Amino acid sequence: MTATPSDQTTALPGAPPVVDLATWQAARDELLVREKAHTREGDAIAAARRRLPVVEFDGTVEVVGADGPVPFLDLFQGREELVVYKHMWYDGAPHQGQCEGCTTTAWHLDDSAYLNARGVSFATVTTGRWDEVAAYVEFMGYIQPWYSVRDAPAPVGDRMGHLTCFLRDGDRAFLTYATTGRGNERANPALGLLDMTPNVRGEAWEDRPDGRPEGRHACWSWRSDADGNSTWGPTSRPVPQWTRPGATPVDTLGRRGDCH
Repeated sequence: MTATPSDQTTALPGAPPVVDLATWQAARDELLVREKAHTREGDAIAAARRRLPVVEFDGTVEVVGADGPVPFLDLFQGREELVVYKHMWYDGAPHQGQCEGCTTTAWHLDDSAYLNARGVSFATVTTGRWDEVAAYVEFMGYIQPWYSVRDAPAPVGDRMGHLTCFLRDGDRAFLTYATTGRGNERANPALGLLDMTPNVRGEAWEDRPDGRPEGRHACWSWRSDADGNSTWGPTSRPVPQWTRPGATPVDTLGRRGDCH
């Protein structure tokens, strides 16, 4: 028997109604109109973004990377544009005590081949001491370049937790754009895929039909214990860390307070 929208006898508990393919396609086409409008508005916002004014700053300011101190201009790797993720840092904390929000962003930015093809370089910067940062980068297996901007002035060493864009013209450097919070979601394709699923991210702020699982606090799934249970307690690590060789159960975050 093929169910109709009003026939709930075959519907799954707490799940969407079960319908035939034609009914599903009609509902999908109706939503597509809104999705296309959303895309066009995003294009219009991007057009406004590229018309923002810029701020010139001293591109010779030094940052510290794997090759020692280098001028910030080196992060462009000879390209005209640069995208930087500014990773927050907790001095002296072990790997599991570092920011899970920044981890989920940095983890999804593993390869910049497509950025490079468009003349854009990518780097991660943080305020941590380079010796601590280098050990963390090795543990996480990151292949993108990382730098310590601990002593760098704004706009290089300020506003951690931001995605920031820069432009280069010869020896001149310019700040063009920065975003944070949910603006960082554009770097995390996992969130976009979750938004396509019936139960979405499982966060409390999401609008969900009656009968669906109740949402939990924002980013509830970004830390877990050794058994994969989501938790923000001292036995947790940022989720990607459990895939790393040598990751072991823990009993402390190595610093005071929670990570949220």
